[in-house]
Amino acid sequence: MQDLRQQVTELEAKMQNLLSSISLTDKKTQLNALEAKTLDPALWENPEAAKSLLQEFSDTKQEIEQMETLTQEISLLKELVQDEKTQEGLENEIRKTQSALEKLILKSFLAGKYDKKNALVSIHAGQGGTEAMDWANMLLRMYLRFCQRRDWETHVLDTTAGEEAGVKSVTFKVAGAYAYGYLKGESGTHRLVRQSPFNADNLRQTSFALVEVLPELTEVDLPDIVIKDEDLDWQFFRASSQGGQNVQKVSSAVRLTHIPTKIVVTAQSERFQEQNRKNALDLLRSKLWLLEELKADETKKELKGQYRPASWGNQIRSYVLHPYKMVKDLRTEVETSNSEAVLDGEIDEFIEAELKLSGH
Repeated sequence: MQDLRQQVTELEAKMQNLLSSISLTDKKTQLNALEAKTLDPALWENPEAAKSLLQEFSDTKQEIEQMETLTQEISLLKELVQDEKTQEGLENEIRKTQSALEKLILKSFLAGKYDKKNALVSIHAGQGGTEAMDWANMLLRMYLRFCQRRDWETHVLDTTAGEEAGVKSVTFKVAGAYAYGYLKGESGTHRLVRQSPFNADNLRQTSFALVEVLPELTEVDLPDIVIKDEDLDWQFFRASSQGGQNVQKVSSAVRLTHIPTKIVVTAQSERFQEQNRKNALDLLRSKLWLLEELKADETKKELKGQYRPASWGNQIRSYVLHPYKMVKDLRTEVETSNSEAVLDGEIDEFIEAELKLSGH
């Protein structure tokens, strides 16, 4: 009985800490202001802005409801746990409330300006030939499985296949609530140590792959970044990926060069050129945001956790499959010997630990 009371006391303390960091009064004031904007007759004159506003309204309303519900549940548990007659079955209710509270606390770390956005994830094979390209492909599968388990939609925008196996580079979009917030900490170099399946002598080999995570941003998000038509050089070619005869006959793939910055992006996964053009522009917009972040050192410091550049010198995680099994995050010190589960997409522990670290 004492143990259950202690658990409820700890729950109440955690809830109070959360409420002290996130003011419900401020949240409700914010919700009222957003609701007023949704009633503006001119709202749908800009469909993109309207959609963004309605999503923010819905997310804020849901967050308030979750906090109020949890507060009520903890208050009820506090009453029930005092009486032995009402304690039966409380253990399961306490566990459910603990789980819901932990999720809400984790979400409180996702307060960055673009954390709610969809994510654009790119994986690039490092030096090491086929071995590195296979490693890039293993990471692609890991992230796709992670997204699948969270019911996030994924869509490959561009891929350059390796000559023998794997991929040289791949870019995919992740559509889901807080996709960028959860995945942004994956930016950096991922190191693999294993016996190479591509070497006749089964020698141990080290491979590297670079992961880059950007928020998917629209014109509404970046009103100061103007992409002028005269600054764009469009090239069209036939998609190299598998896509049936239509892909081979039509030049639907797009290569877009932003002349002032020399940034080049490609998109070739769609059958129709127009959709590939849109995907390329979205990717370019996020790359231009990245460039602005690189320039604004002071802004980066203020954002704390919002932005982290992906660079080969920024090694974040090591995956060792031989002579022992160990996946270790070099920032949080989180590690596990269950490398198979990690490579199958079970990376929640790593992501959550990094979120908490960067959130403090």
